[in-house]
Amino acid sequence: MGNPAIFPLIYHCDSADVVIVHINPIFRDEVPRTASEILSRVNELSFNSSLMREMRAIAFVSKLIDDGTIRPGAMKRMLIHAIADEPYMRSLQLTSKLNPDPQFLHHLHGIGRACADRWIDETFDALGNRTSIDLNGTYL
Repeated sequence: MGNPAIFPLIYHCDSADVVIVHINPIFRDEVPRTASEILSRVNELSFNSSLMREMRAIAFVSKLIDDGTIRPGAMKRMLIHAIADEPYMRSLQLTSKLNPDPQFLHHLHGIGRACADRWIDETFDALGNRTSIDLNGTYL
């Protein structure tokens, strides 16, 4: 299983804004060394692969629009936003994805709410106006 496709939002939605809620880290500083660490990283990379591919395509189209290579209106400019707590997501183990404990899920809900609240405070004015993340730095 991986991320749901973003392309339906491009072709079948009037809004140009897409908010991505990251539940897996994109980057890790450390190199996985044990079998469980390697398995965990393979899981993260597999889960994120379709997202990375679509973000690269969106960044490419955005560059073509910015450079004037394609005429205005020929393609839809997407405004990409992301809600993420990378340090916290990096602290979780692979087994956390299988943890149905209500206290743990409530804890995750609280982490998500706090992250979303910070995102709204810092990014709300970008909605409808501009991409609020560095597509190249994050996904390329």
